[in-house]
Amino acid sequence: MHRGKFILWTVIASVVAAFAAWLSAALSLEVWVMFAGFIAWFTRPTSPKNSSAAMLCLWLGIAIGALSHILTGALIPSLDQLALPAVVFLVAIVIVGLRTHSVLGNMLSWFLGMVTYFAAELDFAVASFMHLAIATGIGGLAGYTCQALNRRFAE
Repeated sequence: MHRGKFILWTVIASVVAAFAAWLSAALSLEVWVMFAGFIAWFTRPTSPKNSSAAMLCLWLGIAIGALSHILTGALIPSLDQLALPAVVFLVAIVIVGLRTHSVLGNMLSWFLGMVTYFAAELDFAVASFMHLAIATGIGGLAGYTCQALNRRFAE
């Protein structure tokens, strides 16, 4: 990559990321959650199709994180300290088992979604999932915008 295109690519990515951070903060969304979407978008940035699939895996990871939290709580009375490893084993079987699937095979995005769910420490409610979906969606849209602008101007 020529120096001028390198600099332009860097500036475009930086401006898009800064705008996404501003928008997230303006909407009272955590900027770090937006960056989870931005990161997911770029786990497979070869095409909008692959990146969109990465976002789907991120959102499914958020959902499976919530379900695993509920399942662990439900199993603690019967399995005690084995509840958590049992649930992690089941979740890992699902996620790792999907690794060759063309759409759902992005393990990194699945696990990023789980981390996002647990780190956000939100209540199990529709509003919480909407909050995470909107914030990560802004990050994914920023990733798309960054790719589109760089393809147009910096490649």
